[in-house]
Amino acid sequence: MDMLPDITPFQMRYDELSAQMAAPSFYSNSRKAAQVMREQQRLAKLIEDHRAHAKAEADLAETEALLKDPQADADLKELASMELPELQARCARLREGVLLAMIPPEASDSRNTVMEIRAGTGGEEAALFAGELTRLYMKYADGRGWKVQPMSTSGSERGGMKEAIFLISGQDVYKQLKFESGVHRVQRVPVTEANGRIHTSTVTVAVLPEAEEVDIEIDPQDLDVTVQRASGPGGQGVNTTDSAVRIIHKPTGLIVFCADDRSQIKNKARAMAVLRSRLLKMKEDEERSKYAAQRRSQIGTGDRSERIRTYNFPQNRLTDHRIGLTLYNLPEVMEGRIDVVIEALQKADFEEKLAALTGRSFSPRAMSVSDDD
Repeated sequence: MDMLPDITPFQMRYDELSAQMAAPSFYSNSRKAAQVMREQQRLAKLIEDHRAHAKAEADLAETEALLKDPQADADLKELASMELPELQARCARLREGVLLAMIPPEASDSRNTVMEIRAGTGGEEAALFAGELTRLYMKYADGRGWKVQPMSTSGSERGGMKEAIFLISGQDVYKQLKFESGVHRVQRVPVTEANGRIHTSTVTVAVLPEAEEVDIEIDPQDLDVTVQRASGPGGQGVNTTDSAVRIIHKPTGLIVFCADDRSQIKNKARAMAVLRSRLLKMKEDEERSKYAAQRRSQIGTGDRSERIRTYNFPQNRLTDHRIGLTLYNLPEVMEGRIDVVIEALQKADFEEKLAALTGRSFSPRAMSVSDDD
């Protein structure tokens, strides 16, 4: 029988959180209190399931010993033989559940998400596909009951998108969309191609967990904020006030531009939200890079420079290069029905984490609530 990792560190963490919850000042910080309570409840379920697995293993061992006993009653052996498959299946189910529960959820999984979609190589064809990807993700969000708020857009002359930035709000948005970051490649005959030749274009997608002011502290002295008059494609005036906002974060060189609203105040708020999310993503990427030398994820780094997926229209084919998944249903995919892809990526991620968990020591405090929050 495969042994589970030691439950002791998880029990100690559970006891530690329970002691925090018993303190008179526990609810003084409601945000941290909610995080502690969620983690404590998750660990309580893990400990309960671990005990259930131990009992199931003991029952299985007893049944197997009975079947091997030459002096055991024949009728009892027959009953034991009938119960054995169900006991084995129960042990396997409980073991997998416990292992999955020992993997702490990523801190950002429950956050809302800022998506940034930009046309890459391929000129107008890339811009057209960027517009189609924007529509794809908006339809996917709508199908899950999420709310989409446009934050910044830049159109192209033929109706495509040079850039689209929008906020998606709802339950576990980042958990569902975080593996969409990277380079999306499209292969098809552009509408502008007279000779019917297939062209290859690219679009970059960035998926950023929404950051709150408490997550990222920004010194106003580090910002260069300018306002200007917004304009549309071809120089067409959008409004007659200086409502567009451009923010440069001087320490990192990050630039955010927002002009979708007629209100300068709203545009600045949206630009700051995008900036905080980018800075939070940079912070998280720096933390993950500390472990990059140990292993590389089979589903990729999520970096925007990494080609993750190809949409081949002549072959009606979608291929996710990170996990070798190929589907032949592009029309459905382009309508936002991408659950099969997302579920396959999540499964690959879980399998890798399970392999890492069973192959090395593991701390339940990893990615848990910080005592300094």
